[in-house]
Amino acid sequence: MMAKRADGSLEKEVLRILWESPRALLPGEVRDLVAGDLAYTSIATILGRLHAKGLVSRSPRGRAFAYSATVDESQHAAMRISHVLNSTSDREAALASLVSNLSERERARLRRLLDRLT
Repeated sequence: MMAKRADGSLEKEVLRILWESPRALLPGEVRDLVAGDLAYTSIATILGRLHAKGLVSRSPRGRAFAYSATVDESQHAAMRISHVLNSTSDREAALASLVSNLSERERARLRRLLDRLT
């Protein structure tokens, strides 16, 4: 019996494959690069979900679609952080908690980024 994957881990793995690819990939090509023995339909379903979320684009290639990422890894991380912040009733407390968990080096980097944006 195969161990259950953590929620979202297959989507993240598929995105990582697309980020690393120099060209759009067919579902079968993605399946060949995913760890484990997954069905073509499982990969096609994940790619369809990622497309619905706007994280990948697709273009016809033969009888299937070829997929490529529309966001890079850092953009995806920022989207996830923003989603979490938007889901909390106390955004300031969530931000304070996030910043308190950063290393001094990361806080200094954040200060520099904020200074550039203001």
